[in-house]
Amino acid sequence: MKRVLVTGGGGFVGSHIVRLLRLQDIECLVVGRNQYPEIEALGAQCFQGDICDPSFLLDCCREVDTVFHVAALAGIWGKWDDFYRINVLGTENVLAACKKNKIRHLVYTSTPSVVFNGEDIVNGDERLPYADQFLCHYAKSKVMAEKMVLGEAGKELSTCAIRPHLVWGPGDPHLIPRLLERGRQRQLKKVGDCTNLVDISYVENVAEAHILAAQNLETSGTASGQAYFISQGKAVNLWQWIDELFQRMDVPPIQSRVSFPLAYAAGTLLEGLHRMLKPAQEPRMTRFLAEQLAKSHCFSIAKARQDFGYSPRITTEEGMERLCRSL
Repeated sequence: MKRVLVTGGGGFVGSHIVRLLRLQDIECLVVGRNQYPEIEALGAQCFQGDICDPSFLLDCCREVDTVFHVAALAGIWGKWDDFYRINVLGTENVLAACKKNKIRHLVYTSTPSVVFNGEDIVNGDERLPYADQFLCHYAKSKVMAEKMVLGEAGKELSTCAIRPHLVWGPGDPHLIPRLLERGRQRQLKKVGDCTNLVDISYVENVAEAHILAAQNLETSGTASGQAYFISQGKAVNLWQWIDELFQRMDVPPIQSRVSFPLAYAAGTLLEGLHRMLKPAQEPRMTRFLAEQLAKSHCFSIAKARQDFGYSPRITTEEGMERLCRSL
């Protein structure tokens, strides 16, 4: 890799990919909706624009050898049109720009949600089929996009998909702040029997996985057309992990618990009410969130370890130390 483009390079995962690339003196171009002075300070060049603009992407991708397509609209609530436009049509534009500019390698940031079917998954691997029933637009749009990306793998363009689960670490703008805010406001209840195991992924490990995958595409190419689960390699009990975080951050412990059927029913009711009365406001509980909080969802990283040598360099314990110091 000599000259790469990172869509969403100003975001949480994307910015860490850029930092690691710059440490290797690789020229980086970043596409995002805003200007990112902290990214430019690393020596990256930022292009402000929309991945849904084909001509904009076409210009940004000139003389690039590798693209990391990280940009996406995430979340469990919102309009289908928004998720489709950014996650599906935006990915179509990235693929078109790669082909027109004869770019050889594309690493796509996906999600394990593409295989989550509402049932417990323990030590699942990449042979799991795509889900066909969806309780949130994000998961459906990411299935469509991942299929497109992997379907383009061939002689002219090698592609692969990275599926990191619950990315966290210092600077996390999503998962950790929401957990701490709800905990401090005593708005969080444990769901289910609290035995569910989940994968978590420290952000620097996720960034390294992307770069290792790109190096594989550039050399042996055995990762082309493949998807890979990425995590810490050892699942955690979700509620024990949250309990530890709250204890270290002096957040009141979670005292109350609800059954999964009750949480799911509440999600059904709140989704209906919000669609009628407050469509722009995310409900405090949804059916998808109830499943995520009560079910096990953890995956093997053996395929990533075998194909491109991924191993989580930063342990969960060290990651927690770094996170708490940053907060």
